[in-house]
Amino acid sequence: MQLELLNEQGQAASKYDAPETVFGREYNEDLVHQIVVAFQANARQGTRAQKDREQVRHSTKKPFKQKGTGRARAGMTSSPLWRGGGRIFPNMPDENFTQKINKKMYRAGMAAIFSQLAREGRLAVVESMKVDSPKTKQLAARFKAMNLGASVLVIAEEVDENLYLASRNLVNVLVVEPRYADPLSLVHYKKVLVTKGAMDKLKEMFA
Repeated sequence: MQLELLNEQGQAASKYDAPETVFGREYNEDLVHQIVVAFQANARQGTRAQKDREQVRHSTKKPFKQKGTGRARAGMTSSPLWRGGGRIFPNMPDENFTQKINKKMYRAGMAAIFSQLAREGRLAVVESMKVDSPKTKQLAARFKAMNLGASVLVIAEEVDENLYLASRNLVNVLVVEPRYADPLSLVHYKKVLVTKGAMDKLKEMFA
């Protein structure tokens, strides 16, 4: 798989030989959907809670007499059928939303995403991504010169303090190391920029 190798000015200097095992696979939509959904589910904290009929604040007095009113029988206002009553199956704060994905499936899904990005022209390789000072303006000008657009995911072999501070105030720009590249970000961002050092690490991780 041949990918464009960009220079510091964002021009295509040469071609980069990417491994077919990571960037030349067929796109498996079902597998990609599964790992994206699992990633979102595993990020849920599950801290929301609802009350059952025992936990809601209510009176134990019978709302109205048993017979003669024409209405359905009622013993307490905490009934789930009543407004303000407890839930039948309430959401509890200790609910577990995690989904297990096998390592082989995860690697295959990530390789399928990278391969599709390469086919669509949304993936590019750059020699390095370093800035001399933590200036957001400097990094924004560099992205503009490289004609990357407003939505960019940068995967660098090492994110130093200058690069982190320069990128954190840019909207729709995320800079991560290869180990923190997730399927949701790869699908979300319109352009993915990978350094040569990060390409070697991606090959070790997903080949």
